[in-house]
Amino acid sequence: MANGKKVLVTGATGQQGGAVARELLAKGFAVRAMTRNPGSMKAAALGKLGAEVVKGDLDDRSSLEQATKGVWGAFAVQNTWEAGVEGEERQGKLFAEVAKSAGIQHYVYSSVGSADRKTGIPHFDNKWRVEEKVRALGFPSYTIMRPVFFMENFVSPWFKPRIDQGTLAVGMKPETALQMIAVDDIGKYGAWAFENHEALNGTAFDIAGDALTMPETATVISSASGRQVGFFRVPIEEVRAFSEDFALMLEWFDRVGYSADIRGQAKKSGIKPTPFTDWAKTAPW
Repeated sequence: MANGKKVLVTGATGQQGGAVARELLAKGFAVRAMTRNPGSMKAAALGKLGAEVVKGDLDDRSSLEQATKGVWGAFAVQNTWEAGVEGEERQGKLFAEVAKSAGIQHYVYSSVGSADRKTGIPHFDNKWRVEEKVRALGFPSYTIMRPVFFMENFVSPWFKPRIDQGTLAVGMKPETALQMIAVDDIGKYGAWAFENHEALNGTAFDIAGDALTMPETATVISSASGRQVGFFRVPIEEVRAFSEDFALMLEWFDRVGYSADIRGQAKKSGIKPTPFTDWAKTAPW
């Protein structure tokens, strides 16, 4: 249980970090929320919930050393799309090293679903290398969680503009079922990892909440948004012109795909997975 333990949460104004910070606060943990911009509205909102907001930069060792002082646990997450594949790996390893030196007792790293399966996807494989670093450092206790594709991605600039025009445009086969997860569920799993740090020490697990094909996803979005949305399969070479990394991921989804045990993990954790239909009802369409 919490027992006043203080947890440093990186990326606290982002999706995963924000969800974990809110859930930890609700569970009675003391939270130190690290962000590059402590003056932002999201940082202020966390402060109102009781978090200690501090400035920190994942590329700046000295700021990380300051942020990790005097905390029991740390939640680590980095963003490929902001830092780049090499930058994310560098940040992930640096933060883990600083956290170990600071005496962090329980370290939770958010990786990605199937990072352990040699996918060949650059922003999956780099997270596996960060995982290996975390394991090698010898933390007193650590847990690695691997979320799959975010439901929130559908309201991001990647997909939302085309959805507004009535099209869910994705470079995947119509028959491919994609596992996905609501970010709030990631927050619940993050809190679970800290609450149960002794039982979960040294473990790594994939987490998902639902699995739908893209035509099924478009149907749900249509119902939730109140406007007709159809599925269009984007030619993969068009995706590749935008991002080789993203194209490799979509091809892997079609060829292999995530393999999270949704029911089994829900039973083990007691966390009820959020179905896409429920998530979509409250999404900002």
